[in-house]
Parts: sequence; structure tokens; C-alpha cells
Amino acid sequence: MKKDLVLVVGASGTVGSELSRLLKEQGYSVRATTSKPVKEDSSSLVHLNLVTGEGITKAFEGVDKAFFLSPPGYADQYAMLSPLVQEAKRRGLKKVVLMTAMGANASEDTPFRRVEIELEKSGLAYNIIRPNWFLQNFNTFWIQGIREQGKILLPAGNAKVSFIDARDIASVAAKLLTSDEFNNKDFDLTGSDPVDHAQVAAAISKVTGKTITYQEIKPEELKAGLLAAGLPKDYTDFLLLIMGFLREGYSARTTDNVKTITGKAPHTLAAYAQDYKASWL
Repeated sequence: MKKDLVLVVGASGTVGSELSRLLKEQGYSVRATTSKPVKEDSSSLVHLNLVTGEGITKAFEGVDKAFFLSPPGYADQYAMLSPLVQEAKRRGLKKVVLMTAMGANASEDTPFRRVEIELEKSGLAYNIIRPNWFLQNFNTFWIQGIREQGKILLPAGNAKVSFIDARDIASVAAKLLTSDEFNNKDFDLTGSDPVDHAQVAAAISKVTGKTITYQEIKPEELKAGLLAAGLPKDYTDFLLLIMGFLREGYSARTTDNVKTITGKAPHTLAAYAQDYKASWL
């Protein structure tokens, strides 16, 4: 019996690349999307520009199920994702898994929540996953300070965060895409143990043999750094807003949803640091 063709939006990203690997391991066909130009669209790779909508129709051709996420750098996630939900509805997909972010449902007016509601009302079988802050941020977004100064530089206070490993998010998404067991439910995804940024620094220090510390900075310093790195002002303001919620302790809550869905406990901070230690050497 032929297995479903699954559209994975953001397939080159942290979650999407691992999700694609897991699906292929299980014998599913994956159609990956990329915002970069491709010489020629194929059944396994298509160009999709979520800013302009270019490539949406072709991306969905022959697709049975889909995974959606909004690319980083854009504060209006609704504008990015709504056209995908509309196309999925038009084609009557068997299942859509949408990734937003923990806290997205705190207000009905946020861009993420608006697209969640649109999917919930679409009539399609769906799941919504809302992960907490990624552990992988420390080997991507925040890596410069760690490498160059031996410091995690963030306005996070001493707040604890139930960081989640992106590999666990991908495992959850793979299970939801290949099973109807949890249809039409939403899940907040977290790690098992809340830790503060000083504990993250200690874990990285232990595996690398380097002295890594956490240094709290002012929000204005983070903003200046993000703008200098080329991030748009509205997205920078969005990151500062959710960092403020983190600092106030809203990101410490834990759930058992990773284990409930996948049957496995989330990766620990120690396991993450060991697996990614080459990033900081």
C-alpha cells in the first residue's frame, strides 16, 4: 500500500529537517519546501515563498498531509500561514499539523492564534503543537556570544525555562502526521525539567571544557544586537516581547505531552549539550 505524500514547510530548518528524516525512515514520501531558488521543482523539493505566496499551488500538488510552520524573521505569522491553511482546505488534505509557539493561545488576537482558529474551523483533521523555547537556540541564535565571549548574553533574569529539544518536537509531529489517535487536539510541548540560563551555561561548560557563563543584559542591548544582525524591527520587537514573558516566569511550566504522544521522555539538557558540543568548540 502506497504511503502518504507529506508536505513539510520549512524542511531545511531545525524541526523540519529532523521531521523529514523521521518520515522518510518510516517509508513516507516527503515534499520539502525551500524559500531559496531551485533549478527545477521536483516531487521531493519545491520553491515556496510564503511572503509572496509564490509556489503554493505547485507545493500542494498530490499532497496527502502537511506540516506548517512560520519562518523566523516575520512577526505576522498569520499572513505567512493562512494561505497554506486555505490551500489545504481547498484540496481536502487528510491531516494538517501546525506548529506555533507556547503561549500563542493566550489571546485570540495574536497572529499565531488567528491561524490556529482558522485551522480549527477548517473542517480538516488537525493538530496544533506549541513548543516552548528551543534548546537548539544555544547552538544557533545565541551562539555568537558563547563562542566569542564565553557568555550567554540575554535579558532573561533568573527565570527557569522548560526548554525543549527540537528533535522531540519533530518526533511529536511525525507521530501526529502518521496517526489519527490524537486528531483535533492541541498540545503545549516542553522539556521535563525547568532550568535557568546559568544551568544551561554550566551544562555547555561541562561538555566543552570551556568556561561558559550567563550574563544578564538589558533588553535594549539585545534589541541593538538583533537589529545589527539584520532582523526586521517588528520581529525584533516580537522577540523582546516574548523574552519579557520568559523573564517573568511564564516559560517554566511543564507538560507530559512529549511522552504521551511519542512514548519517550524528552531529551535532557545534559543530553542536548553532549550531542551538540561540537557547535561550541
